[in-house]
Amino acid sequence: MPALTEYFGQAVFNEEAMRQWLPEEAFAAYQRIVEEGQGPDSALAEAMANAMKDWALAHGATHFTHWFQPMTGVTAEKHDAFLAPLDGGAVMAEFSAKELIKGEPDASSFPSGGLRATFEARGYTAWDPTSYAFIKDGCLCIPSVFCAYSGEVLDEKTPLLRSMDFVEEQALRVLRLCGDTEAKRVIANLGPEQEYFLVDRALFEQRPDLRFAGRTLFGARPPKGQEMDDHYFGAMRPRVTAFMKELDEELWKLGVYARTEHNEAAPAQHELAPVFGTANVATDHNQLTMEVMKKVAERHGMVCLLHEKPFEGVNGSGKHNNWSLSTDSGKNIFKPGKKPAENKVFLLFLAAVIRAVDEYQEMLRITAASAGNDHRLGANEAPPAIVSMFLGDELTDILEAMEHGTAYVPYERVTMETGAHALPTFRKDTTDRNRTSPLAFTGNKFEFRMPGAAMSVASANTVLNTAVGEVLASFAEELEKTDGQEAIDSLIAKTYAAHKRIVFNGNSYTEEWKQEAARRGLANLTTTAQAVPHMLDEKNLLLFGRHGILTPAEMHSRCEILLENYCKVLNIEALTMVDMARQMIFPAVERYQTELCQGVLKRRQAGLPEAKAPALLADRLGNLADELWQGIERLEKALAESVSIADLSERALFFDKRVVSAMKDLRAAGDELEKITDHAYWPLPTYAQLLYSV
Repeated sequence: MPALTEYFGQAVFNEEAMRQWLPEEAFAAYQRIVEEGQGPDSALAEAMANAMKDWALAHGATHFTHWFQPMTGVTAEKHDAFLAPLDGGAVMAEFSAKELIKGEPDASSFPSGGLRATFEARGYTAWDPTSYAFIKDGCLCIPSVFCAYSGEVLDEKTPLLRSMDFVEEQALRVLRLCGDTEAKRVIANLGPEQEYFLVDRALFEQRPDLRFAGRTLFGARPPKGQEMDDHYFGAMRPRVTAFMKELDEELWKLGVYARTEHNEAAPAQHELAPVFGTANVATDHNQLTMEVMKKVAERHGMVCLLHEKPFEGVNGSGKHNNWSLSTDSGKNIFKPGKKPAENKVFLLFLAAVIRAVDEYQEMLRITAASAGNDHRLGANEAPPAIVSMFLGDELTDILEAMEHGTAYVPYERVTMETGAHALPTFRKDTTDRNRTSPLAFTGNKFEFRMPGAAMSVASANTVLNTAVGEVLASFAEELEKTDGQEAIDSLIAKTYAAHKRIVFNGNSYTEEWKQEAARRGLANLTTTAQAVPHMLDEKNLLLFGRHGILTPAEMHSRCEILLENYCKVLNIEALTMVDMARQMIFPAVERYQTELCQGVLKRRQAGLPEAKAPALLADRLGNLADELWQGIERLEKALAESVSIADLSERALFFDKRVVSAMKDLRAAGDELEKITDHAYWPLPTYAQLLYSV
């Protein structure tokens, strides 16, 4: 295997490849459009198309596709061959500027929230030149955006790109007013940490719930879960090590900056974290990461589970969204420095984030809303549904001092003494880490911990960029009317005073915090059905509409898509549960109960002493089997009632209350039956097998 530096990005049409395959003037033009944010002209598009084609053919590609991110949570692609017929039955390789710039998928076949109907099928994909093309499975993939024939946005990426432009514009305004004359660009950066489970493929295939729903709908807890804390950061098993090695190699070829990997807290759970990148490219890379994880796992006889809560009773899987802003010179705006109390630019931008999160907390909650994530939020190192911010003691004390006009006493920098002469000393951080906080400041960035593992991170960063951009715009307007450091100090102080209710440095899991959050007026939207309708709150429609991120019609469509997806997911899960209970669990229990009863009868016929245990067990099995059957009927009745509810918000609430409740009852009966049914009769691989077989 060649050295990492030799094969990293070998499947990517990056700037190194462009220098080799593009004419010099075309490469210079490409650099200008990326730096200045301008779209490509026809001459550059033609040159890029020719260069991409030649490069792709030289690397074994036979097809090309516009690779885009519709509102499905996964990517989409339609492959066309580099093929044009010639006279005499010959062919030539062809790829035009038009094919590079524009594609035409069927828009009505993707989620549109009512924006498109079957008779209005035309849609467009358009090349995104800010994200490098790459080769995957012999196909040149061109990162693209997706819209309807009428222009409405139908993808995750377009709003993200718009929000990045918006926050950049407003951040530059504020930096200029703070005396920064050098920064030409402000870039939204992102590092999404990806959690996932690995299970044996043969066991996976025996579980209809895993195949259809991605999570176990039945399953009694094993004797050992994660309570010993021995899996977290533990030595990786050979099978997992081999998987991770190949995963890294495949991702590196695609230019994905995969860096950190380790065992997570739950058995069979793991994590991959990349190096930071620009938000749109990092979003593309995360989508690629999830896809490659699944493919590599298959080659190793495993299945990669990205569901937020595939197993009850152990950690769920999140996608920790690490977000920051930096200038084109590489300066991280959210780096406090050694004297954060004197870094007024940092404090001003920090105040902007505090206000943005407070004012648009419901929108941030919505970006983490899904049927799967509802199971995860609130425990096992996943934050609760109440959005709050962790700043740590040092920054909180600085802002409190500014609010009250008192002198701030800087924290003493402490050196950690390890107690052994041979060990090195190091500087202690001035703030602890809070893993229960939904949005924590972690030294030079904000870690938004709410999104689930299967989600696209595009929406979370669209909201962060837009909300912070909105506040920065108001800051700029206010500072343009004033002058001097005192105005900046005053703005920081009054912003913190007005919005500090969102700051909470304590344990977000406690009942006391729920009560305190209610007193502060913070939203506690515990389920997707409760959260998503707030997307249509007037303040949210105004926020995204006035800055050209999403129109009110596009916001309505997204709300409908999320609610419809929620109902569909729960409907699939409920139908799967009914089938498993009726066709697998009930017959297995009946066979076991019959054997027990026959054993009791044989003992009686043989004149042997009565054995109480088998009879009692048979009675218990019978009672639970009755509960199981009643649970099936109750769940089917709820599903039948849901069909008649036309309003999506009402239907989602019905699923939230009635269907989910019936599913829990049915599961409870099934899990109790698993505990007392002979393993030889139980029709499903158990948690013990699934969690400890890899």
